[in-house]
Order: sequence, then C-alpha cells, then structure tokens
Amino acid sequence: MTIEAKGTNMMSVSAGHRGSAISFRKNLLPLLSLSLLGLWGCGGAEAEGAEEEAGFVRVINVETTTVEPVTFTETIRLTGTVQANQDVTISAEESGVIREIVIDKGSWVREGQAIFRLDSDLLQAQVDQARAMSEMARETWERRKRLYEEDRVGSELMYLEAKYAAEGAAASLKLLEARLERTVIRAPISGVLDSREIEIGSMVGAGTPVARIVDNNPVKITAGVPERYAADVRAGAKAVVTFDVLQDQEFPGTISYVGAAVNPGNRTFPLELVLRNPGGFIKPEMVANVAVTRKTHENVIVIPQEAVVRTEEGFIVFVVVETGGAFLIESRGVELGAAQENRIMVDSGLQPGDELVVVGQQSVAAQDRVNVVAGR
Repeated sequence: MTIEAKGTNMMSVSAGHRGSAISFRKNLLPLLSLSLLGLWGCGGAEAEGAEEEAGFVRVINVETTTVEPVTFTETIRLTGTVQANQDVTISAEESGVIREIVIDKGSWVREGQAIFRLDSDLLQAQVDQARAMSEMARETWERRKRLYEEDRVGSELMYLEAKYAAEGAAASLKLLEARLERTVIRAPISGVLDSREIEIGSMVGAGTPVARIVDNNPVKITAGVPERYAADVRAGAKAVVTFDVLQDQEFPGTISYVGAAVNPGNRTFPLELVLRNPGGFIKPEMVANVAVTRKTHENVIVIPQEAVVRTEEGFIVFVVVETGGAFLIESRGVELGAAQENRIMVDSGLQPGDELVVVGQQSVAAQDRVNVVAGR
C-alpha cells in the first residue's frame, strides 16, 4: 500500500511538472514574438537610415529618340478591286460553221488579228454574183448616160432607171462583201485570249459568244471612298497600291476618275486609278490595298504613338534632360495632330533636338533619374 502511494505521488508530481512547463511555454511564446518584432523594427529603421545616409536614388532604364522635323504624309486607306483595262466578249456576226481556229486561248492577240474563220463558200458565191450584176449595171448606166447627155437619145426616165440600178447593184455588192468579211472573226482589242467557247465544226449564229479577250496592261483599281473624305480626293492625286498576295511590292498610280455621287447604301463614292502591269502579275478581281495621299506636311514633329501617355488633363510625353551631370525626366504636355499607322504628328509641346522617351515611359514620372540605355 505504501509503495503504491509513493508511486501515485511520483506520478502526480511528474504530471504537475509537465503542466507547469507547458503553461510556461505558452506564456513565453507571445513575449518572444513581441521581442523579435521590436528587434526587426529597429533593424529596418536602421537599414532605411543607412540607405538614406548612403544617398540611395532609384535609376530607371529608358530608351530615347531624338526629335527631328520630318515630312509627314497623311493617307486614306481603302480596299479596292482589280479590273482589266478592257474585258471584251467576242460574238459571231454571221451564221455559219467554224472551219478554222487561228489563235488558241492563252495567246496574245493584236487588234484586228484573225481568231476564227467560218465556212464562207455560200457567201463567196453570192459576192461573185453580185459583183457581176454590179458591173453590168454600171456599164449600162455609163452607156445610157452618154446617149442621153451627148446624143439626146432616150428618155429621162430610162436615164434615171439605169443610174439607180447601178447604184443599187453596187450597194448590194458592198453588203455581201461586208458579210463575207465577217466570216473571219477578228480581235476587237489587243490582249490575251482568255477563253474560247467553240470548237472546229461548231455551228454559230449571229450574236453567239465565241471568245473573251482581256487586256491586263494597264489595269484599273476601283474602290469606295467614305463620304467624309469628299473634299480630300481629286482626280490626279497620287496613290500607292499593295497586294497581300504580292508581298513587299508597291505599285504607284494616279487617280483617273472620282465619282460625282455618293452611294446611299454604303455612303461611299467611287474612284478609279490606273496601274501599269507589265509582268501581268496583277489579275482581275484581286483585292488591292490602296493608300491615297490626302495631305503632305513639311518640317513637322512626328513621334511614335506609344510614346504618348494619356492623363486626366490631356496627353503628355516624357523627355530626358541633363541637370548637374544627371539625366532627369521632364513631363511635357502636347497637342496632337494627324495620325498615320503607328506615328502621330505633334502640333506643340516638343522641339527639335528633344530626347523623347519611347521605351519605359509608363514607368517614369517627372524628376525621376534615368539611365539612357539605347537611342533610336
């Protein structure tokens, strides 16, 4: 019994000691935390003081460009369509059977060159007959004329009958000769025989389409201009045309026609410009990007649009100035003018020779110290 009592007391004492230790640790942890925070605060203040005593200044890296007056051209960007200078569908003027194909499709033809020939045997016979009748009528008229005018033989009626018969026979011959000539189908313009609709042995009638000729040099570009540019676009203005399928090639042209009325459906007016196409690379119905010169400004300040920062008061830019051997940021309010692609004209606020910040302008403010790492 005594031994058990001692064991129990020992266990009780041990348990009591453990509880006291746990309680002590719980009370000690907040005190240690407060002490550490105090020490850290003192250390941070000392570190800040050390930085201030050491003269630490933030320096921001920027890129700049030197502002210079340049020539700035405003352009109107349009989307146009290519059309052939001449695109003609040829039709037969006489009925008959195709006997010969002189020029095949894809070939270049000259104006007036024979392309097809129809069967002309029947018309040739009619021409021969009409020529003989015309000769007979002419000879009769000449004899009657001499007899009536010189010898006063015959009546005036017979004289007039012979005269008009000769003229009618000559007209009939001329008509048949013209029809015979039309049995040869000729090119009305110079160009490429782009398509052929008939084969040898085909029977065609007057008005039947037989071929198509396309003249691709020069070509015409047609586009619609928004009505707000009505005062800026005139015939004779210069333009530059590019094509997405013909990369890195620019084609200069001149506006040849400006429409007089606005289309009420899309509020645009048409324009046309002529473009040389010696290699034939520009095809009809291709999509063209047209840049029409609107206005040219001489000796103006032009900067990248990304260099401009918008604020509540308006637009500003940052320039770098040297003061006491250090490069500092200076804020300038600017008035902006016309914009073109990624460039914008500055009407006031910058002077030639200013070092304009073009990279890093979103990270600086007035009087910041900077390091110019590159210049454009």
